[in-house]
This record gives sequence, C-alpha cells and structure tokens, in this order.
Amino acid sequence: MSIAGKVAIITGAGTGIGKGVAIELANRGVHVAVHYNQSDAGALHTKEQIDELGGSSFLVQADVSKKTDIERMVNSVAEKYGGIDILVNNAALQLNFDFFDYDETAFDRMFNINLKGYWQCIQAVVPYMKAKQSGRIINMSSVHSKRPTDFDAVYAMTKGGIRMLGRESAIELAHYGITVNTIEPGEIQVGKQSSRESKPILTEEEIQKYKRFSRTEREKFPVGRVGRPLDVAQLVCFLASDESEFMTGSAIRLDGGSMLI
Repeated sequence: MSIAGKVAIITGAGTGIGKGVAIELANRGVHVAVHYNQSDAGALHTKEQIDELGGSSFLVQADVSKKTDIERMVNSVAEKYGGIDILVNNAALQLNFDFFDYDETAFDRMFNINLKGYWQCIQAVVPYMKAKQSGRIINMSSVHSKRPTDFDAVYAMTKGGIRMLGRESAIELAHYGITVNTIEPGEIQVGKQSSRESKPILTEEEIQKYKRFSRTEREKFPVGRVGRPLDVAQLVCFLASDESEFMTGSAIRLDGGSMLI
C-alpha cells in the first residue's frame, strides 16, 4: 500500500488528530501541507517532527471559514507541489456550550468552520483532482454524528452534517475518480494541548499510562484503551491509497467498540 509521492493537505495539522495524520502521511512519503489558523507553534512542531523523519512538508495558514483564505491555501500548495491528491478535512471548533448558551454568532462560527469550511475546501481542491481524474477526500467527523452529546449539541449537529456532506459529494465526484469518505472517531487521547501548541503523538510513557485504566474505563472501551492519533492516521493512509478506490461515501466508526456498549 504505497502513497509515496502524493500531495496532501491536512487542515488543522497543528494539533491533535491532524498533527498525527500529517506526521504519519509524511512518514509514508507523502508531501504534506501542514495547515493551521492560530496554532502556529503547533504547526511548526508538526513540521519539525516531519523534518526529523526526512519527510517533505510545507506550512500554510488559512482561516477555513473564509473562502478567499481557502483558495489561497489550495493554490499555494498546488503551485509548490504540482497538484493535490489528498485532502483531509480535519480543522474543527468545539465550544462545549450548553444548548441554550449558544447565540447566533457562536452558532454561525461553529457551522462556518466545521461544515462550511469542509464544503469550501472540497470545492477548492476538486479542480486539481479532476485534472488527474483521481483524488482522495477524507472528512473527519465524530461518533457524535450518530449519537447526541451531553456537552455540545451544535458540535454534534455539525458532525452529522459532515457525514451527509461526505455522501453527497461522493456521488457528485465518483465519475472523476475522486472518492470521499468520512472517519468518525470516538475518544482520542492527544495529550495536553492549548489552542496554539500540542504534542504530536503520545509518548511511550503516556501510552503505558493510558493502558492502566480503571475497570469502569475498560468497560467503556472493549479493546481496552482509548484511541490515539496514530489509529486515525493509519486509517487515513488506507483511505488515501489506491487500494481504497472502490470505497466511497462511507462513514467509518473508529472508537474501539465504545458505541457497542
């Protein structure tokens, strides 16, 4: 399963899942555009990790709620690397407001980043993928596209919208050789992070720490642990490969079985 030499944009690659995805793609020989908006220190750290692996990466800043920013980002990546093969829509906002604490401004901000941003990123990359008659678009949603949250109803609404965006765009783009799939992670442990900086992937010490769950925690996760960014990244690598060409419009739950109990 080789994806070496392909060009990928990963939005929100300065923190959390996006950071782990960017590093693993680069580790497999992909030219990676490391997108960030405010997490500049985190994005720089992602690039440093990729550099240490001998990978190829490129920092690009954009506010994904703004079409002009997205177009500038996509065009700059295509100019540098000669095209775009993979888009990982990952950048997202989670405010954790109660249902009645949302006002119109906060609601619009959430949807403009989490859903409209994904849609506009797809629109921006498709011309480059059409030119090659191939492409892989991977949208990051959540298990909360399927079940309500008890912490942020509007966040869950956007994640449900992402699932349908993936289905609709898969139908529209299939005849261009472009697949669109959605990953729905459950709990993913990314370590402590701020809005500007994060750890790339858990250290071995942290991995061992999170293996030592209480009985209650183990009962929540049949596989015995929460997810890690690398778990998501490995699935992204498959969906980005030629081996996944017959899979499109799918929404893949990645939660260690937690939705089953």
